[in-house]
This record gives sequence, C-alpha cells and structure tokens, in this order.
Amino acid sequence: MKYGKYYLAALAVILIDQVVKLIVHYNMEMGLPGEIHLIGDWLKLHYTLNPGMAFGVELGSEYGKLMLTLFRLVAMFGISYYLYYLVKHKAPKGLIWCIALILGGAVGNLIDSTFYGVWFDNAPYGSSTPWFHGQVIDMFYVDIWEGIVPNWIPIFGGKPMSLWPIFNVADSAIFIGVLLILFNQKRFFGEHHEEPKHKLAEQQGL
Repeated sequence: MKYGKYYLAALAVILIDQVVKLIVHYNMEMGLPGEIHLIGDWLKLHYTLNPGMAFGVELGSEYGKLMLTLFRLVAMFGISYYLYYLVKHKAPKGLIWCIALILGGAVGNLIDSTFYGVWFDNAPYGSSTPWFHGQVIDMFYVDIWEGIVPNWIPIFGGKPMSLWPIFNVADSAIFIGVLLILFNQKRFFGEHHEEPKHKLAEQQGL
C-alpha cells in the first residue's frame, strides 16, 4: 500500500467523475432546457459539451483536438511516473495527495476525449475519426457575473462580459490539487529539497 493508496485515490476521482458524467448524459437534457438550479441562479447543473480545454479553449487547427488528446495521454503517463517518484523519494504526503488528485482529473477528462466520440457520438462535426475526438462532458455551472464592463477599465471597458465557468469533477480535482500546491509551495518543495542536505549533515557529524 506504499504506492497503492495514492493510485486508489486517483482511481476514486476517475470513478466519481465518470459516474457523474454518465448520470448527466443519460438523465439530463442538454443546454438551457435541462438546466437544474441548485442555489438560486448562482449554482446550477447544466449539461454541455466542451470540445477543448478548460473553459472551452480550443487549439485552432484541423488536428487541434487530436493533439490535445495525445498531449493528455502523454501527461497521464508523466504524472503517473511523477507520483511514483514522489512516493519513492518520500516527498511530503500533502504534495503526493495533490498529485493523485491531478492524476485522477487528467485521466477522467482523457477518457472523454478518447472514447466519448465513439460511445456517445459527440465528436465535433467534420472530425476525421470519432476516436480521440470526443467532447468532455461538463455540468457544474457557476454563474458569477454577466454585464457590461465599466468604461474606466482598460481594454475591456464598455464591453459585455460573462464570468460563468462550467466544469466537471475531473476539472475540480485538478483545480484543487494545483491550488493546494501553489499555496503550500514552501512546505511541499522546501522540505523535499532540504531533506537530503539534512541527512548529509548528520552523516558528516555536523
């Protein structure tokens, strides 16, 4: 269980993410007609498809989606190995748990990109193949603000703008993992890198 508990945590994220997506796909109508208000107009369930990265950002080329999916595949193996490396070298446990969350989120969205184009026939119109062109299912809709940006704000002043992220369980796991790492950089990486120096000093009798 030295390594297993962290990979099991990643697997739990993957399973929860996929179960939620399947429930949404088979029980909700897409878009506004199927929208469910959880907390007023602020927090809703809203079934939508994301063809690209977070917040719908896409790579603007014919092979952009394929490149994104392949990148996610490479990243999955890279994060998996990094998790193994951290456990082996006794990195701070908090950092390892964060990487496990990120790994689970990465794999969760990779499953969508790789298989949903075939399973749910949701690949964008004109895709060369449904494989590796699946769209990610998003459902948590946080309606923060929508309106006209004040004129005194540079560049965006006077323009209509919306702040309404729509995301899924996998996105949440990645976001939480990254956020915790950013807030704990000194504790996570400081301890990890200073430990060998401390051991060396002990060996030299200092």
